Amino acid sequence: MRRDHNMDSLRNDSNEGENQVRMFGSDEEVATQVPTQVQSVVEGSGPLLVSEFKPAPDLDYLQELLAIQQQGPREIGFFGTRNMGFMHQELIEILSYAMVITKNHIFTSGASGTNAAVIRGALRAEKPELLTVILPQSLKMQPPESQELLSKVKNVIEKPHNDHLPLIEASRLCNMDIISHVQQVICFAFHDSKLLMETCQEAKNLRKIVTLFYLD
Repeated sequence: MRRDHNMDSLRNDSNEGENQVRMFGSDEEVATQVPTQVQSVVEGSGPLLVSEFKPAPDLDYLQELLAIQQQGPREIGFFGTRNMGFMHQELIEILSYAMVITKNHIFTSGASGTNAAVIRGALRAEKPELLTVILPQSLKMQPPESQELLSKVKNVIEKPHNDHLPLIEASRLCNMDIISHVQQVICFAFHDSKLLMETCQEAKNLRKIVTLFYLD
């Protein structure tokens, strides 16, 4: 009787253990149920989270930039404001450098700020044939610091017939000319940068790929 009682106790303990395993899951079950870090990022923690996930706008911009390389080298137009900090200029230099060493042909203008950063980055890549600078007016109309930088550029296109125009009008015509040469537009601007917003809209109207980064 004592032996039977002990066996019953063992069975009860075993059943309780099985119930606990079913309740909490074994180590192997837990290991297969808990998502990895990669699964958490890609799949989310459940169907509800996956359905609610929406990519951030910055991710869209990066995906557009990566798409350039997937489709091979392109002609890319860089536009942007003159007014930007040193760190932004450094980032634009790096992006310009990366685009040129991957055999994309860059078109930009000759102003300070964005344009100057693009030119410096492209020059670092040491592929002068892949950089074209289109000026809104003649070279002599550019500031001295711009002229010094442009002296290092192989392909500079001047527009002396626009010297009589206000700079804003000459720049608008210059931007349209650059758009006509490119397949992709990358622009760095503020929300109130009127000319740059017009340029991006015109590029979209012409069915160009436009990637617009807001600095504010």
